[in-house]
Amino acid sequence: MDDAPATRRLAPKVDILADYTVQDSTADELFDASGQMRPVWTPLINRLQELTPEQIDERIARGNQYLRDAGVYFRRYSDQTPDERDWPLSHIPVMLPQSEWDQIATGLTQRADILERIVADIYGQQTLVQNGHLPAGLLARNPEWLRPMVGVTPQSGYFLHHLAFEIGRNPDGSWFVLGDRTQAPSGAGFALENRRATSRVFPGLFNTINVHRLAGFFREFQSALGGRGDRWSNASAILTPGPGTDTYFEHVYIARYLGLMLLEGEDLTVSDGQAMVRTVDGLKPVSLLWRRLDARFADPLDLDETSQIGTPGLMNALRTGRLHMVNALGSGVLETRAMMAFIPRIAEIAFGTPLLMPNIATWWCGGATERDYVTQNADRMTIGPALTTSLPFDPGSIHALAGQLQNPAQGPLADWIQSQGPKLVAQEAVSLSTTPVYSQGQLQPRPMTVRVFMSRTANGWSIMPGGYARVGLSGESTALTTQRGGAVSDVWVVSDSPVDTQSLAPANTMQRRPETPLPSRSADNLYWLGRYVERAETTIRLLRAYHLRLEETGSELDARVALIHDFLSGHGVDPADCIPDALRAQIDGATDCASKVRDRFSVDGWIALRDLRHTLARLSGQTLGGHECVHAMDTLLRMLSGFSGLVQDNMYRSTGWRFLEFGRALERAQGMATVLATFAAPDAPEGSVDIAIEIGDSTITHQQRYLGDACVESVFDLLALDRRNPRSIRFQLETLRTLLKDLPNAEEPGRMSPLAREALRLHTALAISAPSEMGPGHMLSLSADLARLSNSLSTTYFQ
Repeated sequence: MDDAPATRRLAPKVDILADYTVQDSTADELFDASGQMRPVWTPLINRLQELTPEQIDERIARGNQYLRDAGVYFRRYSDQTPDERDWPLSHIPVMLPQSEWDQIATGLTQRADILERIVADIYGQQTLVQNGHLPAGLLARNPEWLRPMVGVTPQSGYFLHHLAFEIGRNPDGSWFVLGDRTQAPSGAGFALENRRATSRVFPGLFNTINVHRLAGFFREFQSALGGRGDRWSNASAILTPGPGTDTYFEHVYIARYLGLMLLEGEDLTVSDGQAMVRTVDGLKPVSLLWRRLDARFADPLDLDETSQIGTPGLMNALRTGRLHMVNALGSGVLETRAMMAFIPRIAEIAFGTPLLMPNIATWWCGGATERDYVTQNADRMTIGPALTTSLPFDPGSIHALAGQLQNPAQGPLADWIQSQGPKLVAQEAVSLSTTPVYSQGQLQPRPMTVRVFMSRTANGWSIMPGGYARVGLSGESTALTTQRGGAVSDVWVVSDSPVDTQSLAPANTMQRRPETPLPSRSADNLYWLGRYVERAETTIRLLRAYHLRLEETGSELDARVALIHDFLSGHGVDPADCIPDALRAQIDGATDCASKVRDRFSVDGWIALRDLRHTLARLSGQTLGGHECVHAMDTLLRMLSGFSGLVQDNMYRSTGWRFLEFGRALERAQGMATVLATFAAPDAPEGSVDIAIEIGDSTITHQQRYLGDACVESVFDLLALDRRNPRSIRFQLETLRTLLKDLPNAEEPGRMSPLAREALRLHTALAISAPSEMGPGHMLSLSADLARLSNSLSTTYFQ
């Protein structure tokens, strides 16, 4: 009798709300003030109650796997080098009904309009200062107030185009603003990935309860940025500080998603008031920059002269009206905490529109009355620096809490407030509302804030329907940020009726984007990515050959072992180390180059390269013997071949791909020339030609094509002259010529370009040679010629 099929025993279902306890005087998203579950949560909680802990864990793992496969990360800073961390998703979404979201949207739309009027006045007529609604000293001390922007009217007529607001819920259920994000708000791209991951955790539920999609928000903003269809412009770009910033993944993601160029400050130059992009096809005008770096770093001429990430003259492009910037330079002045002390009064007295959604109660300590009030009520306030942009509960923004100085050495609190007044701001101590997180098989309440995104469109402000909440994984409100161990969750806005399910592009239409111009910096990094990867492969093959022969002979005095040792040492590689520093430097170089072109590089390729780097680091920490070193090289070689295969098979044949392949082909040709100069030399030890064939990965090919053992002539014939061998020098030179034909400006009117002529000369000289004419001198001369070809390429396209 056949055995019954094996089954898994699932853990019994449990009450996931058994330990859910909300503190008194704290608002909760799951339960209202009367202790009743809010109706919008019922479908989600019912679904969770139907699942066993094992099934919930499987769904959570599914969401986490998506984030890993998509390469979603943030950069966490520490005392050591900043490193990439997995995106900290809290898998239970925050649920909000459409009716409540509409109220939030109405209140924040009003606030966005008020902020626009304030910033326009600050850099325009300055009536708010003249009429006493804003202290002149507060602006003058504010590093985000940029004097060069005074009198400059943005090209679009607006300062603010993309905003975010940090909001929290009061104990009575109403919402209030904790912070305005007007400088370069981050999180919208992460919100999309939160949604995609969470919808994999709850796929059936997401599709049945009318959750608003996020794509419509980006579709409208895309239209506002650059048009659609035939009107789509390649003159729009995202301006990023670069890979070192903690939100660089988002910059890459949004650039891909919206089809924008991703530029750094060095990619731009300004000529006659026109911002231009340095591309491999020459200077190209750019008309719109979505700025993701702080404004004061944008122009070292007019703003912060120490900035190394800005573009000299960018302010001049704004003054001429030939550049549109999202958001305008100087808009970060609205983010500083002290500004919140004046916004309610400005709204009501100056503009006649009381705030529909209040902000956290705030007092700037620059006036005597305010200082006295704060001193008397310090036990219910947090006190911190006036000109920071952090939230009131972030640890770095707190100097005094509940009437106690964080640093008692600063003296009595009252004296400290009086002496430091204009530098301080006090805000009401708040108790953040809580939302469920899944922890150890139970739902637990944790503090949270919701970040709401808005964008300006032709029809006014568009609001992202949900998308992003910051959640503390402990009960402490000071640990909400990802830098301090906090998590993020999706926000589902649930409608009572069916919602729009369209993606970024309208249904049943094809809108093909033109290839975006390739900045010279990106081409340079792609080229050197190809070179570093190929160089690392050659190094690995040489190290494997060294350790194999050392294992066979047991002696470093063996002539072949000594020859490989000397060759590697001459190229800066110490074969005494199983994982030499030089090899790590080559992989680090490849990873660094790839990190700077993430917008033009496949996610799979990046993950493969990152995995290779991690494996290399792991092997570096081990003590490996001869055979183990050989095995380690085999492992690294397979991983590197996998990366190369991904690039070759999956990367679109764009201009960027051509530069990457050009780097690989040139490095392979130059590497093989130096290998042949040493291991196919007439005076090389017996068996050296076999090493050359092994490094050229052509052992089987040689056995099939030649009778007898390898000799100098057969090795030169196969590895230098055979145009059908993908490891030969001639094959690489033909590849270089083919790639050059499709590069910009490859031909001059009526004749070949100097670069094409040089490649043709090298190829022709090799193609007409015979194996018997080959020797070390020929190979070293060819290697030098290839170095000059590389310099010519750099001069033509990268400088």
